[in-house]
Amino acid sequence: MNTTGRVTLPIEVGIDDEVREMMHKLGADAVRNSDGTHLPDLVHELAAKVYSTYFPARGDQEWAVDNPDTTPHIFLQSNRTPATGGPLTINVMDGYLREQVEPQTEVDLSRYWQVIDRTTGETVASEAWRLDGTELVIIDEPVLGHVYTVNFLAKQIWDSTQMYNYITNNWDEDPTRVKERPYDNRLPQVWDRVQSELDRWLADHPEVDVVRFTTFFYHFTLVFNEHRKEKYVDWFGYSMSVSVAAMEEFARVYGYRLTPEDFVDEGYYNCAFRVPSDRFRDWMDFIGDFVTSRVRALTDAVHASGKEAMMFLGDNWIGTEPYGPRFAETGLDAVVGSVGNAATCRMIADIDVPYTEGRFLPYFFPDVFNPEGDPIAEANESWRMARRAIVRSPLDRIGYGGYLSLALKFPDFVDRIGEICQEFRDIYDAAEGKSPRSASVRVGIINAWGTIRSWQTHMVAHALPYEQTEAYVGVIEALAGLPFDISFLSFEDVLNGALENIDVVINVGEAGTAYSGGRYWADPQLQAAVRAFVARGGGIIGIGEPCAYSANGAFNQLSDVFGIDREQSWSLSTGRYPRVIDEHFITDGEGEAPLSLDARGGARYWVPVVESVDILAVNGTSVEAAVHSYCDGRAVYLSGLPYNQINARILTKAIFWAAQAEDEYLSTAHSVDPRVDVATYDSGRQLVYNSSCERVNAKIVKNGEISEVFTLNPYESTWID
Repeated sequence: MNTTGRVTLPIEVGIDDEVREMMHKLGADAVRNSDGTHLPDLVHELAAKVYSTYFPARGDQEWAVDNPDTTPHIFLQSNRTPATGGPLTINVMDGYLREQVEPQTEVDLSRYWQVIDRTTGETVASEAWRLDGTELVIIDEPVLGHVYTVNFLAKQIWDSTQMYNYITNNWDEDPTRVKERPYDNRLPQVWDRVQSELDRWLADHPEVDVVRFTTFFYHFTLVFNEHRKEKYVDWFGYSMSVSVAAMEEFARVYGYRLTPEDFVDEGYYNCAFRVPSDRFRDWMDFIGDFVTSRVRALTDAVHASGKEAMMFLGDNWIGTEPYGPRFAETGLDAVVGSVGNAATCRMIADIDVPYTEGRFLPYFFPDVFNPEGDPIAEANESWRMARRAIVRSPLDRIGYGGYLSLALKFPDFVDRIGEICQEFRDIYDAAEGKSPRSASVRVGIINAWGTIRSWQTHMVAHALPYEQTEAYVGVIEALAGLPFDISFLSFEDVLNGALENIDVVINVGEAGTAYSGGRYWADPQLQAAVRAFVARGGGIIGIGEPCAYSANGAFNQLSDVFGIDREQSWSLSTGRYPRVIDEHFITDGEGEAPLSLDARGGARYWVPVVESVDILAVNGTSVEAAVHSYCDGRAVYLSGLPYNQINARILTKAIFWAAQAEDEYLSTAHSVDPRVDVATYDSGRQLVYNSSCERVNAKIVKNGEISEVFTLNPYESTWID
């Protein structure tokens, strides 16, 4: 049993003895610094790999201050302001943090600022408004009773991540801390400086083995309000990748011009829940092409110095989509990212690079490491959720981040993460770094994004919980630890024949979103392709408001396939006679209590529309679970699926049933209790692990026979030969 390796420890100056002790306790074989800390001289004597953070878009503070015209930009929208009589004055900075952004007025205002009448949706002619100073826009003759906004170009004068760290750690009280200004690598003078500084830094740091780029050029959208609170955050947002130079180059390459509204997007800023426009997709491709080429130049320089290049999946990661078509061209050796749950763990582990690393929670920051905090509980939850994904798709390494000096004040926490690190090594070694067997059923998740958003759907700010998405992101969370081969397919993929390699398709989300599909379902060819797939024997699972687009007498455009549709209050006079059944394979508890679906937060007012549909669960008159046989195929509907172990088991059985593979499920070793997972490897060994914080008596069954019975403590795992 290896007691060292595969773990990265954050270290800092002034605690050398403690660093040595922690490396031994965690079995760490690599060390790193964090934002705001430095590597101590101790690293020269450690028999460990040394990571060092490197910021290509910030950190060169003196040069950035001396070159104020090199900041990146962002398009922002002012508050919606009504015209109540006379000229209308709008202060574009109301609600924004002046420490972070400031209006860019030294541009062609008619091209890079835009006033919109939000009552009509029309752009106000540039001659009909004027700028007074740098913040006030005056519309002399607005239409009484109409609402107006201003889309304006703003400079980013404080880096978003450094600002977050600065505020979270209360660095205002530290006179050595500065508010770091970012700079735009598209500008020739910036790019020349970044390349020369990297070459100098590489030569000056022979002790560094891995350059941990944090990250590259453009930050995800993170805008603060005047109270230093998050105003708008979109982990997938491209809003902070704009500049006049980029807009002009885009027009030259693509042959048309984008407007501020193409980025502001009615105030939704092209969030990943919006069905993406062709213009926004073009911008994503444009930024991706640019970023990829320049990332490759940086990784080539790192390799030439004999070091490895690692990317942090976060912060300035925009343009380096890890499931995008050009990611392989970056030349990166590794990707590290923050693991918040199973889905984010799979997002990292499935990236095609030589090795992947997960940064486990909690981050060693004072928001958790304080007398009122509970870092052990957070560590246990992070491990409980992530382990499900690690078993199915192994990370190569794990680690922690932040300020080690804070964690040292919590010795019980240190003991616990030492246990977690060792269990990670034990699982990796016993499994030989390989994935366990998967079921024969191939699952395809279909949405507007497809592959590029693999394991990233329904997220807003990484793994943070949002009530409105809980019923849908839970599907991805469950799948991340289930024994299926998962593909993420776009609707274009479906039209191009991708379902030929799929047994069960899943469509999940609210109506109108990119994940349910919105206007895509108005396409008769898409409807016909999916309908034909099910009719010839395929399976389909819809969760929430699948295939939803109100047209031609239906809300669910495949209502004939599912047997249910949403009542839009247009057919309340129609009689409904649901057939509710008490038993079904999907909800069978295998000798224990039946599995009860928790559909909280899911869709409401879905009702049967064909007599042959079987209802498994209802809430009042709303169907929560239903099954339907359609020609030679099968359909399953669930109104919502927030993640928990019982819901994950229901989804597992729904997939097997939809694929008409119930016998395969029964013949595969599994635990009767959904809180316990079983993974079987080609060697014949089985990993049994308690994915709950409760003590569980586990019955392992195969072909209806009990093969093992034993007790697992909270979070405990064991191997069976």
